[in-house]
Amino acid sequence: MPLPAITSILHRISGIALFFGAVFMMYALGLSLESEVGFQETINMFEEGFFARLIAWLLLSALAYHSVMGVKHLCMDAGHFEELESGVLASKIALGIAGVLIILAGIWVW
Repeated sequence: MPLPAITSILHRISGIALFFGAVFMMYALGLSLESEVGFQETINMFEEGFFARLIAWLLLSALAYHSVMGVKHLCMDAGHFEELESGVLASKIALGIAGVLIILAGIWVW
């Protein structure tokens, strides 16, 4: 399977992950807005909880990947990177940018 096809499939998977991950983030938002105690619980959840940090990092990673690949798809819709060679190059560049953003998100969360 060519690299552009793999990145396209992963783009769809990251969109699904963002959809379901929004449930966790809405829970955290709701908890933080309930009261001052709920706000402190939310802060503690993200500062001390391994799984909360992991979920936050995975969601940020999915958001970074989905955004970068979305821009690549918009460029393709405009008529760029449609040939096989330029499509593979665009996929490699987009993967590199997404990788850097995912690493930066990991540094920020952890």
